[in-house]
Amino acid sequence: MTKKDFTQEYFRFNEQDAIDYAIDVLDFFDDSTSLACVEIGDGNLNYIFKVYDQVSGKSVIIKQAGPIARISADIKLSPDRNRIESEILKMQYELTGGGVPEVYNYDSNMNCTAMEDLSDHVILRTGLLEYQIYPALAKQLAKFMVETLLPTSDVVMPHKEKKEAVKNFINPELCEISEDLVFTEPYYDCERNDMLAPTRDYVQQSIWNDAELKLAVAKLKFNFMTNTESLIHGDLHSGSIFAKSDSTKVIDPEFAFYGPAGYDVGNVLAHFILSSLNAKYTEEAPKEFSEWIDVTLGETLDSFIELYEQEWDDLVTDEMAKVKGFKEVYLANLLRDTASFAGTEIIRRIVGLAHVVDITSLPEEQRLLAEKEALEIGKKLIKESQNFTSGQDYRALFN
Repeated sequence: MTKKDFTQEYFRFNEQDAIDYAIDVLDFFDDSTSLACVEIGDGNLNYIFKVYDQVSGKSVIIKQAGPIARISADIKLSPDRNRIESEILKMQYELTGGGVPEVYNYDSNMNCTAMEDLSDHVILRTGLLEYQIYPALAKQLAKFMVETLLPTSDVVMPHKEKKEAVKNFINPELCEISEDLVFTEPYYDCERNDMLAPTRDYVQQSIWNDAELKLAVAKLKFNFMTNTESLIHGDLHSGSIFAKSDSTKVIDPEFAFYGPAGYDVGNVLAHFILSSLNAKYTEEAPKEFSEWIDVTLGETLDSFIELYEQEWDDLVTDEMAKVKGFKEVYLANLLRDTASFAGTEIIRRIVGLAHVVDITSLPEEQRLLAEKEALEIGKKLIKESQNFTSGQDYRALFN
């Protein structure tokens, strides 16, 4: 079969194309005779290939962006998201000392990025559904968030440099997906919403008819759209995190842009809550895991707060940000955002287009109970966000 020309017009790879690309463009392997490839992506947007040498085990990941989302042909996407992702991975690699995969190559023609293979880690959602315990997870995730959110904010960065970065990482297509799926569609009878019938009845009564809730979410939507606080990951959930017992790596920052820092922190906490609900409503979860995920939910936020306050004192450069009391005001706003955005993330995973297997894998009777509790937790986090200032406040949601 004739090899395709990777210098010509964009085309979507198959597995053989990925092998040829690794040989001809990346020049990644010394010997091409024993190469194999498997498509490993099962996400909503992209195509991900692992090319590996069956003898030496050497491997590379090739992630290619298409012009439409895998989840829905109605969602059109700019391939520039691949450029944004590759640049942010390089930046985060430096900021965190390797907390993300190393990028080897970015190709604007084929809209693909070649990067480090993390096959020695497990996708966190998979591990949590198998009730695996990761002792270092809370502190490592907290460290990642502090090291990526605080240094990219106005209190640390030179202001002109920060404004240039805001311009460079404008990400309208991916932001629009969040604006629709997180902050708009779950709050009215949108045809793309996807629910079991009893859940829909509950949503009609408790979400769509709750004027106070909808007003709060309207404020959150425009906070998300206009608050350029930090360079956020934008989709930091358990499917975007790789973990093993002593290591945590964050992947897939293609939704990244300058937005409210609490959105990332809230997303992490929301998915720990969803994992806790999975454990609560299944008999398969060991008691040890249920206790660990509960502790991890609280420890992640407490570790984030502690390290954020420490790093603030070391990193802040703006003179007015050093004014006595400002750190406390700034962090209080971030924590209110964290709770609110955790709530919107939980609600959208129950009501909207993109569900999580933590909930959908439950037997229907238990799923309905878990969904109702999730929606109530989401509402509480949004409407009472000012009350969630510590890890214990989140752990108390289940008491």
